Amino acid sequence: MYRVFEALDELVTIVEEARSVPMTSGCVVPRGDVLELLDEVRDSYPSELDDAQDVLDHRDELVNKAKTEADDSLSTARSEAEKTSSEARAEAEKMLADARERADEIVAQARADAEQTINNARREYEDYIARAQSESDRMVQAGRAAYDQSIHEGRSEQARLVSETEVVQQSQHEAKRVVDEAHEEAERLRSDCDAYVDSRLADFEELLGRTLRTVGKGRQQLRRPMSAPFDYEEWQTSEHGTAVSEH
Repeated sequence: MYRVFEALDELVTIVEEARSVPMTSGCVVPRGDVLELLDEVRDSYPSELDDAQDVLDHRDELVNKAKTEADDSLSTARSEAEKTSSEARAEAEKMLADARERADEIVAQARADAEQTINNARREYEDYIARAQSESDRMVQAGRAAYDQSIHEGRSEQARLVSETEVVQQSQHEAKRVVDEAHEEAERLRSDCDAYVDSRLADFEELLGRTLRTVGKGRQQLRRPMSAPFDYEEWQTSEHGTAVSEH
C-alpha cells in the first residue's frame, strides 16, 4: 500500500510539472511514465480489495444465506425451548407429587409422634400420681402410727403422772403436730406432682405447636404457583429443626 501512495504522488507531480497546451487547460504528459505508474498502482493494490468486491457482489446471496441460517437456528431454538419447557413442566409435576407425598408422610409421622407423646405423658402422669398417692398414704399412716404411739405414751405417762397434766397436753400437742406435718407433706407432694405434670404438658403443647407450624409451611409450599420453585432447603431446614426440638 505504501508503493500505491508513492506512485500516486509521482503521478500528481508529473501532472503538476507537465507542459501546458497553449490556449487550453490541458497539458502534455509522458505517456509511458504515466502508464508505468498506473500499472504499479494496479499491481500494488492488495488482493483483499478484490475479495471485498466479491463480497459486495455476492452480498445479497450472503444476506439470504445468513437469513436462512438464522431462521433455521430460530426454529431449532424454539423446538429446543418447547422441549425444555415440557421437560421442566414434567419435572415440576413430579417434584410437586413427591412434595405432597413427603408432606403426607410428615403429617402422619407427626400425628403418630403426638399420640405417642400423649400416651407417654399420660402414663408418666398416672405413675407419678400413683407414687405420690402411695407416698402420701405412707406418710399419713406413719403420722397416724406416731400419733397412736404418742397417745399411747401420753396415756402411759398420764397413768404414771396423773397429777402432771401439762405433760399430757404436750404429748397431745406433739401428736397433733406430727399429724399436721404429715398432712402438709402429703399436700406438698401433691402440689409438686401437679407442677411436674403441668410442665410436661406445656412441653408437649410447644412440640405440637412446632409440628403444626411445620405442617403449615409444607401446605404453603404446596399452594405456591407452578412458576415459583420449590424450596427444598427451607423444607429440609424446617423439618430438621422440628426433629431436633422433639428430641
